[in-house]
Amino acid sequence: MATTIERPAAGERADAATRQPRLPGQGRHTLSRLALYALLSVFGVIAAVPFVWMILGSFKTGAELRQTPPTFWPQDPTLANYETILSDPDLPLALFYRNSLFVAVTVVIATLFTSSLLGYVFAKYEFRGRQPLFWFVLATMMIPAQVTMIPAYLILVQLGLLNNLWGLVLPSFVDAFGIFLMRQFMFSIPDDEIWSARVDGASEWRIYRSVVLPQLKPALATLGMLTFMFHWNAYLWPLIVLTEQDKRTLPIILTWYETQHTAQPNLVMAASVLMVIPVLIVFGLSQRWIVRGLTLTGTK
Repeated sequence: MATTIERPAAGERADAATRQPRLPGQGRHTLSRLALYALLSVFGVIAAVPFVWMILGSFKTGAELRQTPPTFWPQDPTLANYETILSDPDLPLALFYRNSLFVAVTVVIATLFTSSLLGYVFAKYEFRGRQPLFWFVLATMMIPAQVTMIPAYLILVQLGLLNNLWGLVLPSFVDAFGIFLMRQFMFSIPDDEIWSARVDGASEWRIYRSVVLPQLKPALATLGMLTFMFHWNAYLWPLIVLTEQDKRTLPIILTWYETQHTAQPNLVMAASVLMVIPVLIVFGLSQRWIVRGLTLTGTK
């Protein structure tokens, strides 16, 4: 009796060829990953709720915000809160936006330049005392900012920089964390590329500008975003240095505005949204490099 063997179809053969054998413990690993994703999703939702609540609240009326039980979605969305803030003669937002942008952008540019340059020196140059000097730089990160405020304030008094935006900018030109971050990224740049550029006759400045900096884009984007957020939201030091109303930055003005409108939380929420918009724009523009930079930081 002749037996016939049915040959699998082409699609079945391809599936069998690509099917991987199930490894011991693979199912448990997948479940652990799913549990981790679920836990992170829960934390992400919890972290996002206040932000979403603020945005939705900026489109509600004051009566709706104070009603019980509270509503999540605006029942009657309105732009009156934004119109009230933008037309308030006691709140020249354009002036305070200009002050905050000047401080944040200037500090970001200065920090990226000094951090990348000093990180390059600490990572790629051999000189006596390099390691103790680097540990000294790291040790400055352990000093609380409140400890250095009084000496920094006295120095600004001597320099005549009180009530001056440069009094906020100059002390932040060099950042120990930025130097540390750049130094760690510099190790990913092969020494052979730097030596090849030197053999070709490139100057040290040309090597820094044309060889090193293009490979630091993820690190520069990450450091730039963190620095921008820190100085955009800074409150205590600008409150000490700037005493004149027209010199102040947005966080100080937002606090003042909140004390003047405690009975109108809808206006405070709209003002808060206006303050956050530049941070969201900067994050959106640099998101791709930030994700890559944080990923590389985690693998080092």
